[in-house]
Amino acid sequence: MKKINIRKIYYHVRHRYLTMNNVVIAIALMIGASWAWGSIGMMQRNYALQKEVDAKSRDVKLAELETLSLKYQQKYYQSAEYKELAVRERLGLVNPGEKVLFLPANTQTAIEADAKLTKKETTIASEPPSNFQQWMNFLFGGNRSSD
Repeated sequence: MKKINIRKIYYHVRHRYLTMNNVVIAIALMIGASWAWGSIGMMQRNYALQKEVDAKSRDVKLAELETLSLKYQQKYYQSAEYKELAVRERLGLVNPGEKVLFLPANTQTAIEADAKLTKKETTIASEPPSNFQQWMNFLFGGNRSSD
């Protein structure tokens, strides 16, 4: 009985599904799928190579900018202006007519006042407004700068 059912199924599959048209369509689908798979693989490879080219071109531009910056620094270090500033800084020289002003160190009260000011600024900056207050400022123009 099983043998008869298997023969019927085999006959049914062979004559209904394994026709020449279906085989040709299946082969065409396989060729299309392999072409699509190859295309996707090639696009992925091209994308990776393009990323690499972009990274290399960024590196080249960065190197060019660094080279230009170093050339400008080199010209500055060779200039008379830099030489004069370096000599004045290292040897403490002054130009004719210039006067040196020496200021005394800060007193303790000035240091404390400065510390209080910086402390107030940090506490004010560290406390953001509440979410409700931010919405009110946004909706009713509380953040608008006064003209």
